[in-house]
Amino acid sequence: MTDTHLVHGWRFRLLLLSAVISAIGYIGFALWGGWQEVWQAFTRIGATATSAAFILSLINYGLRFIRWNGYLVELGCSSLPSAEHLRIYLAGFALTATPGKAGEALRTVLLKPLGVPYSNSFAALVSERLADIAVVLLLSLLGIAAYPELFPIALVFLAAMGGFVAILMPAPQRWVRSGLSRRNSQFSQLMMKVVNVFAQARRCNPPGMIVKGLILGVLAWAAEGLGFWFLLEQVDANISWYLAISIYCLSMLAGAASFMPGGIGGAEAAMTAMLTLSGVPLPIAIAVTVLIRLATLWFAVVIGLFLLIPYLAKTKNGK
Repeated sequence: MTDTHLVHGWRFRLLLLSAVISAIGYIGFALWGGWQEVWQAFTRIGATATSAAFILSLINYGLRFIRWNGYLVELGCSSLPSAEHLRIYLAGFALTATPGKAGEALRTVLLKPLGVPYSNSFAALVSERLADIAVVLLLSLLGIAAYPELFPIALVFLAAMGGFVAILMPAPQRWVRSGLSRRNSQFSQLMMKVVNVFAQARRCNPPGMIVKGLILGVLAWAAEGLGFWFLLEQVDANISWYLAISIYCLSMLAGAASFMPGGIGGAEAAMTAMLTLSGVPLPIAIAVTVLIRLATLWFAVVIGLFLLIPYLAKTKNGK
């Protein structure tokens, strides 16, 4: 599999479809809330707060890269050129608007020429997802008492995370390997590879790295949540910073639970609903929701696509 296959295949078509659906959805959102009122809310927010949200998103990406690099260092990949590694990590965001962010597995392909085995990069990817789920759940608890109806969503993700963590443990892995070894089907061979990835994920998560990963994750996702709060502050929404972070993280969980690419639709609907339930007028809630999604999800996609171009050029030239 090459990066060209990943980008020009169904994942890239899905990304384009996601962008089109989002654009239509955001326009529909604005019309629903009253176009003039929504536009006035955009102008009230202004360029300064919007720029701050974009900068805090960059901080989020940087902190998550430090954590990602830490996972690979634990697996013995400590000699990667820093600038090239950062470009590859960010290029992975090109396909982040896919279900479960599965398209970010593009990083594994781009890292292979640098000597990183697929098992190691996939292990880092699994570790990153588990840490993100844990952190987003934790930050959601800051204000979940205000939205008890969304608590089941947190429980579902908590249960899923518990299941993944259980697979990381040595005993369950031995049991699964033992069962799979008695079969010789293609499915069994595929599942054995999955188990091996989880075994690698356990290796890159010693206690110190787990603590470091959680701290970096909290700082990273809280940064985007604060960007959300800055936007709300400009329109005089009576939302505390910790409730804003909680609403943002609960929206991410709702988006992921929708199984839509990048959480599109689910995250926006949940965010707008929670804001209006908190007393924020609908046009303002729509404007803030659209801006924060542009400053987080779609900002990451644009950065990823821009940094992916040189790798596509190399592939096209046969290098």
